[in-house]
Amino acid sequence: MAEVLAVRLTPRGGRDGVDGWALDADGRAYLKVRVASPPVDGAANAALVAFLAKSLKIPRSAIRLAAGETARLKRLELEGVGPDDLARAFGPRP
Repeated sequence: MAEVLAVRLTPRGGRDGVDGWALDADGRAYLKVRVASPPVDGAANAALVAFLAKSLKIPRSAIRLAAGETARLKRLELEGVGPDDLARAFGPRP
């Protein structure tokens, strides 16, 4: 089963990086990520997938954008990744 990761993406963020975890209004955790790419023709989404794959040391094909293709808040399914892998790469969830 795939691990589901919620991400709040900031395109044109100046650099590719993680700004940490946060909670939405309902108390669900999401990861704040910025990428240098603009939100044009899926470039920011592609940069997000490449950044997460590199950070988690998994192939890009193991990451699927499940929801939020054009929204700032996205839901991704990560194959072969568990909660421990996410905590190791990005710190513990709140």
